[in-house]
Amino acid sequence: MAKLKRKEYDKLLEPLEEELVAMARWARHSGARICVIFEGRDTAGKGGAIRAVSQRLNPRQCKVVALAKPNDREMTQWYFQRYAAHLPAAGEIVLFDRSWYNRAGVEKVMGFTDDAKVERFLKEAPTFEKMLTDDGILLFKYWLTTDQEKQEERLAERLEDPLKRWKLSPIDLAAREQYDAYTKAREAMLAATHSDHAPWTLVDFNDQKRGRLTLVRDLLDRLPDTDIDPPELVFPDLGHDPIEESYDVLKPIENYPVE
Repeated sequence: MAKLKRKEYDKLLEPLEEELVAMARWARHSGARICVIFEGRDTAGKGGAIRAVSQRLNPRQCKVVALAKPNDREMTQWYFQRYAAHLPAAGEIVLFDRSWYNRAGVEKVMGFTDDAKVERFLKEAPTFEKMLTDDGILLFKYWLTTDQEKQEERLAERLEDPLKRWKLSPIDLAAREQYDAYTKAREAMLAATHSDHAPWTLVDFNDQKRGRLTLVRDLLDRLPDTDIDPPELVFPDLGHDPIEESYDVLKPIENYPVE
């Protein structure tokens, strides 16, 4: 399958973006609470997928949650506590860039927690999610897949590109040797937490552009009918010639030289 080109991708994404804007309008109108979890291998493309969903939406309504390593206090809390604090209120859309499933993934594979805590998490997660969905939260869980060959290409690109170097951490490098271990951990996670009330959806992200389109289309298709007409706005004539900026106290700094 040929890799999707940027121009073609942008053309295919545009009508989906219009549907996402309509979805956000519907959520505001109906009071829906939408929560989307993005999980997957390092370099799979979670950030790009989240941008595909959020970039045309009001950031006051659509919030991205990417939590850092828990601090000393958070380490003593109920495991789900710091995630629950970021769940959506009425009319909000929350996109989790990694989530409570850290426990079943990176924490398990990289030895940051013990097997007993992982097992307890796998038992508790379906109950926690049932509480969310029973309360009316619309919960979507995506796991982004990518072959190790693609993963290696993207890690090397991050190392060479100064604009992407910040994405590369010692944990990413250590995880290169754990590809099979992550597969095993994922399968155990799916077996324990793929449920009728909170199913998982796997999306192929070997071609990230195609993967984004697939994920967005799936998300939109699984939402209720979101066709809410935007409010009519009257845009009257200004009634005078447009006014140029004027300055007394300060003037703008010099423009960036482009010639």
